[in-house]
Amino acid sequence: MLIPRQKTPNLTVPTLDNGTFDLTAEQGERGTVICFYRGLHCPICANYLKELEKRVSDFAERGVNCIAISTDGEERTRAMAEKIEAKSLRFGYDLPLSVAKDWGLYISTSRGTTSIGIEEPALFAEPGLFMVSPDQSLYYGSVQTMPFVRPHFSELVAALDFAIANNYPARGEYTGAV
Repeated sequence: MLIPRQKTPNLTVPTLDNGTFDLTAEQGERGTVICFYRGLHCPICANYLKELEKRVSDFAERGVNCIAISTDGEERTRAMAEKIEAKSLRFGYDLPLSVAKDWGLYISTSRGTTSIGIEEPALFAEPGLFMVSPDQSLYYGSVQTMPFVRPHFSELVAALDFAIANNYPARGEYTGAV
């Protein structure tokens, strides 16, 4: 399990048009939002990523970079970027399943062709949304066991405004006896 205020796992993946994403080299003043998504086969992911695309500039105004990452390869990732008409959102691909597990993401097996007629990969990571501070410590994290009921980006932007204004620390950091 990832612990707030502690270092997250390393994360390095190729991106569609921005070279290699390496979390240790990110330059966001306040950090990076990492949106792990299921892949091209997921229509809910497409809608979710459309919302993130609309909010990339809101995060950037607050000093936060954004990236969407999946276990899909380059071709399927490019198809997703085109599907959502991405202009600002970076897309990473070829996330190793072992790295997905390091981040606490759940792994699912294929159920065949989805409702939109796209084959699911044999294995893929379920969604997760993280905000990582510039020192690579976890500030916020949410993982799902399935594609439904995800955090809203508008709420994350509003929470970020509150956190900035009040110097609000990451919470959930206690690891002692209970």
